[in-house]
Amino acid sequence: MMIEGTGDAAFAVDAAGRIRAWNRAAAELFGRSEAEVMSISCHELLQCSDEDGVVCSEHCVVESWAADNRPPENFDLRLQTKVGRLWCNLSTLIASDPASGGRYAIHIVRPIEIRNRLEQALSEFVRINMSSSWNGKLPICSAPTSSVNVRLTRREFEVLKSLAKGNTTRTIANQLNISSATVKNHIKHILTKFGAHTRLEAIRRAETAGII
Repeated sequence: MMIEGTGDAAFAVDAAGRIRAWNRAAAELFGRSEAEVMSISCHELLQCSDEDGVVCSEHCVVESWAADNRPPENFDLRLQTKVGRLWCNLSTLIASDPASGGRYAIHIVRPIEIRNRLEQALSEFVRINMSSSWNGKLPICSAPTSSVNVRLTRREFEVLKSLAKGNTTRTIANQLNISSATVKNHIKHILTKFGAHTRLEAIRRAETAGII
């Protein structure tokens, strides 16, 4: 399969989320041989998470992309590797097998632990040094100087601002006197509007856009 054509860790997952191909670089990164991982569910093996916890499950977002024939996104997640949990960047290609007609998600994985540590440090710096000049009078927010064109509701802006301070879903829910489910819905809308896969990525894009 084409995954042996890259020096990066790469593997293929079928429509049911099971690993069907695994290259040598993946075996080295994750410390598992091809024989050990074949037909194991991807989410069980990699235990993907973002800044707020586990995000991958049997209902993987990549599977929905494949089913809907939508272009896949490039995103960062923390994965379980042979040396522990590392931040990695995942590039995904949806491909079809001419022989069987089956569809596969081919993932290319690149560790980015150092970069994300710097980004998390920056996020913490922003949290500590957040300007206190905001007066709560911004019901609609847009990016004034960036190519990012995002419009947030007042509540979405409040949630985003709280996320940038490093607060968890439960903390935000308590602060705003709303349910955790409502907070998660707002976060989902924020990620969609910024075209982000993780909360940190949305915060980074909002900072770049001058929204927070």
